[in-house]
Amino acid sequence: MMKKVIAVMFCLAGPFTLSVQAQQGSAANFGPSIGDREFSLSGSGSSDRSFDNTNLGITGDIGWYLRGHLVLGVRQDIHYADFEGDFLTNDFFQNTAGRLRPFAGGSLGAFYGDGVNDSGFAGLDGGLKYYVLDDTYALGRIEYQWFFSRANDAENAFLDGDVSYTVGLGYNF
Repeated sequence: MMKKVIAVMFCLAGPFTLSVQAQQGSAANFGPSIGDREFSLSGSGSSDRSFDNTNLGITGDIGWYLRGHLVLGVRQDIHYADFEGDFLTNDFFQNTAGRLRPFAGGSLGAFYGDGVNDSGFAGLDGGLKYYVLDDTYALGRIEYQWFFSRANDAENAFLDGDVSYTVGLGYNF
């Protein structure tokens, strides 16, 4: 019970607890700067907790760097199983000076489409960005999402969540 409450608090209050000061003065020029935007296009999928039911699709992200290590964005998924979702995301980067950038974050959004029950969801994610060029990166992300019809159902739904995964390419501009 307490783990569920902590997970929801992490998703909502993460920007205040996980912010890491950006390192300045690095010789490496990889990655974003404050005020930059990013766009990524990825192949995505989701599975239930036991990986019995799996769906594949396409994900598009656009984000704005509020700080060198904090991006706020919007993500849209379209899956072959005839459902869609869109949500607000917030990722926090361990802002290293090299090409590899690990991150953790959270999301809050809606799950909708033909053949599914429309609902809200929350998620916790983590992944890696690897900068192949100064502003171009390869992306890998995994997210645990739980679904709810009403806000007070969110805590009870945590154990019945799905796993979502993404692999793609992105660009900072």
